[in-house]
Amino acid sequence: MLDNKTILITGGTGSFGKCFTKYALTHYNPKKIIIYSRDEFKQYLMQNEFKEYESKMRYFIGDVRDKDRLKRAFEGVDYVIHAAALKQVPACEYNPNEAIKTNINGAQNVIDAALDSNVKKVVALSTDKAVNPVNLYGGTKLVSDKLFVAANAYAGNKDISFSIVRYGNVAGSRGSIIPLFNNIIKNGGTELPITDFRMTRFWISLTEGVELVIKALKEAKGGETFISKIPSFKVTDLAEAMLPGCTKKEIGIRPGEKLHEIMVTPEDSFNTYEYDKHFIVYPQVVWNDRQVPDLSGVKVEEGFSYSSGNNKEWLTVEDIRELLKNVELEK
Repeated sequence: MLDNKTILITGGTGSFGKCFTKYALTHYNPKKIIIYSRDEFKQYLMQNEFKEYESKMRYFIGDVRDKDRLKRAFEGVDYVIHAAALKQVPACEYNPNEAIKTNINGAQNVIDAALDSNVKKVVALSTDKAVNPVNLYGGTKLVSDKLFVAANAYAGNKDISFSIVRYGNVAGSRGSIIPLFNNIIKNGGTELPITDFRMTRFWISLTEGVELVIKALKEAKGGETFISKIPSFKVTDLAEAMLPGCTKKEIGIRPGEKLHEIMVTPEDSFNTYEYDKHFIVYPQVVWNDRQVPDLSGVKVEEGFSYSSGNNKEWLTVEDIRELLKNVELEK
């Protein structure tokens, strides 16, 4: 799939970009991987991390807000994975214009640059927070998702498709619950704070996120949203798995936080099909013959929803404890 292809990752020095790069280089033989990001120090660190693959790696300093720079970077690129975004909920609330410039205007710039180049496929990373958003970050990602779906209307005769991959917080990612609990435990704490004892989350690893993106690159015809079928866990069970017998203190839900991660809403059910290991939400409008979906899955029932709270698959405390052995905390 990725053999002899040139792949560009926006925000490529992040955790996803590094994991995707490692996965692609060990499972495929890509022609080139271009890391497009605005932090030269992170690029320097990544260059050292992937030094043995330097003949296949390229590093492009640039911001998704800069359309001209994107167009230059997209020359000769086959696949684009759009991972760049402002993601911290409080930062987006305090700096709304900056979130809009990166998450919305930047998304449109990626679309325009791809349409003006010979890019074949674009996959944009979404988030559960874009579903029924309750904070600005989720709102900007909802708009971004809509832009990428609608971008297929402008493909014309060009051999290009735009699709979306959606998942929630990755286990061990910066700012998430596992690093928070880990720091408390490392410092000798015996009480773990939980915003709401009813809270649930999905469990997904970085590698699973990468594999879903590769599935989208293989199968997408245009406008689909790919969602993995993954297990849920109770945050109280996570606390017990990390610190058996700990005291749990309920501190109240934070602004912009949800009790459950939502991936598919009842409104999405009219266009959602279930497959063995994933769901696909198909676009409501098909713009050309190349993007007609095959619909080989099973259509979900009207009113179906998929959230970490109503999931059929759940992790036990022992399951979580085993999975934690393979979690690498972001630095």
